[in-house]
Amino acid sequence: MTDIVDELRWRGLIAVSTDEDALRKAFADGLVTVYCGFDPTAPSLHLGNLVQILTIRRLQLAGNRPLALVGGATGLIGDPKPTAERTLNDADVVAGWVERIRAQIEPFLSFEGPNAAVMVNNLDWTSGLSAIEFLRDVGKYFRVNKMIAKEAVARRLNSEAGISYTEFSYQILQGMDFLELHRRYGCTMQTGGSDQWGNLTAGIDLIGRVEGTSVHALATPLITKADGTKFGKTESGTVWLDPEMTTPYAFYQFWLNADDRDVSKFLRIFSFRSQSEIEELERLTEERPQARAAQRALAEELTTLVHGAEQCAAVIAASKALFGQGELAELDERTLAAALGELPHAKVAELASVADLFAEVGLVASKSAARRTIKEGGAYVNNVKIGDEDAAPEAADLLHGRWLVLRRGKKSLAAVEVAGG
Repeated sequence: MTDIVDELRWRGLIAVSTDEDALRKAFADGLVTVYCGFDPTAPSLHLGNLVQILTIRRLQLAGNRPLALVGGATGLIGDPKPTAERTLNDADVVAGWVERIRAQIEPFLSFEGPNAAVMVNNLDWTSGLSAIEFLRDVGKYFRVNKMIAKEAVARRLNSEAGISYTEFSYQILQGMDFLELHRRYGCTMQTGGSDQWGNLTAGIDLIGRVEGTSVHALATPLITKADGTKFGKTESGTVWLDPEMTTPYAFYQFWLNADDRDVSKFLRIFSFRSQSEIEELERLTEERPQARAAQRALAEELTTLVHGAEQCAAVIAASKALFGQGELAELDERTLAAALGELPHAKVAELASVADLFAEVGLVASKSAARRTIKEGGAYVNNVKIGDEDAAPEAADLLHGRWLVLRRGKKSLAAVEVAGG
């Protein structure tokens, strides 16, 4: 596709936008400077933020200039949550998070060439602004009746929690960011999630009133899952981009476990494969869903993109080794620990018989059931079939001196960690 608007629409990345014909013309006329904001309200970005990062990456690959704004100022406030006030974090904490998040975004963008990306921080133009200047120079352009009509504000106004002036003023700050970037960099477009549409349009209105200029906004849809659970969440919690908060193994498994009903949508939104490649993966999913070709392709691409090719290779090796398609002993300790952390897990004080361990970790209902599994040839320890019903592993069998991988049949896995091992 030569038209970036067509590509974004094909990928399902346009939930709402300003005048689409005007947007197409702007892209056709030459380089468009576009910004997207990321607030440091946590020490890491998550999968919802990844949608925005990859969207501005696509726009840059199409020849436009992205401004990635990490909100050192807005992060001190936080945009209104649907149900309650945010906990305000200390300035030093937010400053530390700004640096962490900058480091997460930078690898996705190019900072060279005629459309080199720019990292910006809105604390640069708000920290020296007095309250009087803010009210006189910016606040006077906002109408309260329009502000309270914004969906995020209206929802809170109608709740028991209400809304503080602090969070109510967030849209003014975000609107001011667009104005400032328009003046400094010639920025004429902002992107964000559809839940941010009210804040996006605040900047459009402000620039129109102050500068008499029309600018653009584009909002991506909020991603939903076919099973009704929240996108970017697992049983263990949010899927973060920081490898210390969500391991590369868990990150890979999130995509590998994508529902067949969701994987086409995920491919279009997150993958940089071409339309023909994605349509081929969609066809394979429809014809041979058990092969999970689309999920594997997506998991490998996204894990490589976020965590690097080396980490992705280690994760794939771990996934194969757990199911007997590689050597468990060859896995590095960190990758093995991450993989085993996703399995049913038991910690024991000392080694016991295989039958005892199978029962302890819950792979079978009882020790007698474990002995039957061994007798029937369905019990494995570290991918080695166990034939003796009274077999017991030894210290030398412990992986990295700590773990055993237990498997019942082909797919039922669990991990045992020996305390002090």
